Amino acid sequence: MSFLRMVYLALAVWGTVHPMYYFVSWFRQNSWDIMAMVDAWHANAAASGLVWDLTIAAVTLTVWIIAEVAVRRNWSALIAIPATVCIGVSCGLPLYLFLRSAPVR
Repeated sequence: MSFLRMVYLALAVWGTVHPMYYFVSWFRQNSWDIMAMVDAWHANAAASGLVWDLTIAAVTLTVWIIAEVAVRRNWSALIAIPATVCIGVSCGLPLYLFLRSAPVR
């Protein structure tokens, strides 16, 4: 495995663990109510701006993944879409780059 692929994989793991630490901590303090978290994401204009920034990035990444999978036929790379939706762009993007950079067979 190349050094760059190891970096992508390490970033995908970090992009999973680090945000989840904060999400789980928040849920423990504020109950496991997802709508309360959505309300917290829109607590002020700065937070709403960040939510929209990440939402647009996630949609763009999803479109890119679908477009490239259609051409490259690398079906396993589709796993980056649920990773993006369920965890975030911080996991989905490096995971996709890791999968995309695999040697061509």
